[in-house]
Amino acid sequence: MKVIGISGSPRKKGNTEFLVQLALNEMKKEGIDTELISLADKIVNPCNACMACEKHKNQCAIPDDFESIFLRMREADGLILGTPVYFGSATPNIKSFMDRAGFVCRRGENFLYRKPGAPVVAARRAGQNFTLAELTFFFLAVGMIVVPGSPYWTFAIGRDIGDVEKDLEGVESISNLGRNMAWLLRKINP
Repeated sequence: MKVIGISGSPRKKGNTEFLVQLALNEMKKEGIDTELISLADKIVNPCNACMACEKHKNQCAIPDDFESIFLRMREADGLILGTPVYFGSATPNIKSFMDRAGFVCRRGENFLYRKPGAPVVAARRAGQNFTLAELTFFFLAVGMIVVPGSPYWTFAIGRDIGDVEKDLEGVESISNLGRNMAWLLRKINP
């Protein structure tokens, strides 16, 4: 089994990447193969509604880094999407990725259907609930199974790089999310 974690932060090695990796590390402990992909050094342009994905099933016509990530995600058994909060919302990086993946999946085979998906958010002070909802709505729109986190929502508070590590409740929520995803993967892929 394999889970792909995508950090939608434009900052490499920042809080979002730390949180996504934290969840992936919990899955590694359970023997699940993981891969972290950062969008920080990738170009993923927004969907331009060209509808080429209706004609060319399972692929996007926009030439950038999307397709290579999309193909790796296709082979995975689960998906974590992470983003920092930018002005009360997800970053344009992860939003462009979700929009394009959603269009291609819904006009093709929708290989994400019934795979586990989990949202992870890094926030300075506010906006995390709306941003968690954005990521969760993507999972629901493509028919994924949303993995529950606990003891609280799957976000951590922090502004500067490394600050989220001090949010002990956030760290525990994200760690538990990783354990829950490993558990769920074993239940649906015995």
